[in-house]
Amino acid sequence: MTRFAAPIAEAIWDMKYRFRQADDTPLDKSVEDTWRRIARATAEAEAEPDVWEERFYGALEDFKFLPAGRITAGAGTARNVTLFNCFVMGTIPDSMAGIFDMLKEAALTMQQGGGIGYDFSTIRPRGADVLGVAADASGPLSFMDVWDAMCRTIMSAGSRRGAMMATMRCDHPDIEDFIAAKSDPARLRMFNMSVLVTDAFMEAVKADGSWELQFGGKVYHTVQARDLWNTIMQATYDYAEPGVIFIDRINEANNLSYCETIAATNPCGEQPLPPYGACLLGSINMARLVSDPFGEGAALDEAALADLVAVAVRMMDNVVDVSKFPLPEQRAEAQAKRRIGLGVTGLADALLMLGLRYGSEEAARQTERWLHAIARAAYLASAQLAREKGAFPLFDREAYLSGGLVQHLDEDVKAAIAEHGVRNALLTSIAPTGTISLYAGNVSSGIEPVFAYSYTRKVLQKDGSRTEEEVVDYAVQMWRDRFGDAALPEYFVNAQTLAPTDHVRMQAAAQKWVDSSISKTINCPEDIGFDDFKTVYMMAYETGCKGCTTYRPNDVTGSVLSVSEAADVAPGETRGDGVADGGEVIYMSEPLERPQTLEGVTYKLKWPDSEHAIYLTVNDIVMGGRRRPFEVFINSKNMEHFAWTVALTRMISAVFRRGGDVSFVVEELKAVFDPRGGAWMNGKYIPSILAAIGGVIERHMIAIGFIDGEGAGLKSDPQAGVVNLNAPRGMPCPSCGQYEMRMIEGCMTCASCGHSKCG
Repeated sequence: MTRFAAPIAEAIWDMKYRFRQADDTPLDKSVEDTWRRIARATAEAEAEPDVWEERFYGALEDFKFLPAGRITAGAGTARNVTLFNCFVMGTIPDSMAGIFDMLKEAALTMQQGGGIGYDFSTIRPRGADVLGVAADASGPLSFMDVWDAMCRTIMSAGSRRGAMMATMRCDHPDIEDFIAAKSDPARLRMFNMSVLVTDAFMEAVKADGSWELQFGGKVYHTVQARDLWNTIMQATYDYAEPGVIFIDRINEANNLSYCETIAATNPCGEQPLPPYGACLLGSINMARLVSDPFGEGAALDEAALADLVAVAVRMMDNVVDVSKFPLPEQRAEAQAKRRIGLGVTGLADALLMLGLRYGSEEAARQTERWLHAIARAAYLASAQLAREKGAFPLFDREAYLSGGLVQHLDEDVKAAIAEHGVRNALLTSIAPTGTISLYAGNVSSGIEPVFAYSYTRKVLQKDGSRTEEEVVDYAVQMWRDRFGDAALPEYFVNAQTLAPTDHVRMQAAAQKWVDSSISKTINCPEDIGFDDFKTVYMMAYETGCKGCTTYRPNDVTGSVLSVSEAADVAPGETRGDGVADGGEVIYMSEPLERPQTLEGVTYKLKWPDSEHAIYLTVNDIVMGGRRRPFEVFINSKNMEHFAWTVALTRMISAVFRRGGDVSFVVEELKAVFDPRGGAWMNGKYIPSILAAIGGVIERHMIAIGFIDGEGAGLKSDPQAGVVNLNAPRGMPCPSCGQYEMRMIEGCMTCASCGHSKCG
């Protein structure tokens, strides 16, 4: 009997979380092995590890508690990766040397798999004097381009590109350039971007007052606050960025306001963090805790919830001690405050099982009650941990009890904290759960509504045939299991049919009992009026949200699946029940098989100023009478090159083996530039050693007749063969090629394979 509720769940586990040897041999024979691996690793910090291993296993079993992907994939593997999801880098100094020191730290963090946030408000504006060099500053946006290029180059652990968040204060002189940056569809693609909006600015917007843009005590410009607000809103309306972070509210509501100031968040916004701040994530699967779903006695087992939360808090607290960290400053910050981010997923499914319409006042009240119960159980568990193991090192009883969420906790919880302290300074957060929700049987993601109740997933097999499987929302499958083909009740609503104000209502209800923040996307219809769109953000501010992220289909980021209310559905459209038809993409599900022997060529590449040469071997396979590149090997005696050459070898070979026109790899490599400078080779400037490798592969492709000449490679990855070209589609998934990308919890996520830039 399989533990997986759906084929896609097992596929996600196999692709993303199953522990394998370097040669791809699975070490986790089953998902039970994965749960056991995580439980054993997190119990290592306990005085009685055997006892807690069993408790932790029980929490993980049947997907009740879902540690975030970093923990699920990395715990117990001995890999050099961090189990923490979220980092905010140190304050960026306003100096060239300091800026590039920060770039190095960011690269090291991203190499281990962390998502990173930065505040670029500390860099002087474009045109400001640079003392000592008789020059004008290039401004923060120019350095953001360098960060963006770095992120494109470095592949995060777990075969996922790093995600980044850039913030800038609403009073920085370059704020208008920051707001407009992503109007260019090719610029800053590795960043999510948000404006740090202050209470003073919001009051100026309401009063239609003036607003000073300043840096270092110097006023550069004065604008009308409402004009600047409209500029932010117009950019978000047109291309979904920047988001808005209500930074004063975040700092005022912070349990640690007495010892830290926050100016940035992690990439999806659910973790506002101080310089070098780090946090780990995990989610309670609410859908698994409902008894008698859709029945008269349908209820969420709150006793089981409280017990599960307590075990989850203990497990996550142990991760602080067993995890690796990219930087010593991050370890010190994490251990001084012991932040954890326990959240939920499957909330919309749980509401459906109780017969509640997501977005209604009743659903919002129920959500608030559940999140209150989770906060209560989490803080009580952390107080008991403090009694057993000690409070977090920076705990100040009087200051802690009088600030943040703590002052609103139940009296007995505050009494426990007053007596014992608390182990974890902050405990709750609602993170993006797109991939782990698929892994748990396609439960609804985080506190988001159900996006689509079912859709068809199509995969091209090695023999040329296509398989087709229906992917069904967890609650919908429960309904079918109980009532067969009976029509779904009217309270079954999805992200497309909800009013934006319903989304805000749910976010605000959850935020009351979340001490960090919430990753949520407020879906807006394409035809929403601009004034109505602005109202969404003002409502979010007035109802106590810490930030706001919307998604309206647009020309820059593309559209997502839309819901049609029409009874008749044209090919490629979507029925009113959220079932998508047509518009498929087909792709290879398995790589090409490797013959016993291959022919190849080895090239010697000598990079100027490098002591050792790089040797690059390209082996080819003959298919259909045509020779094509199949794998590469990159070797050097320079041990500083070892990690990235191995990574590049594996990644390029993986792309080559999937078939199709892979010449885009050449163009991607040739576009990489090194911020330290390139080199002149054979009379031509090469921007980086990676670009030089791309040039070698390009020459090989020309020599074997795979491409016609220099510069003749594809400029981008075609991903897949597309059928039904007239169907309305958004962006293809960069991992599997399916047109199933959806804006969920502030991040574009693929419903077909689980790929997400953010997690």
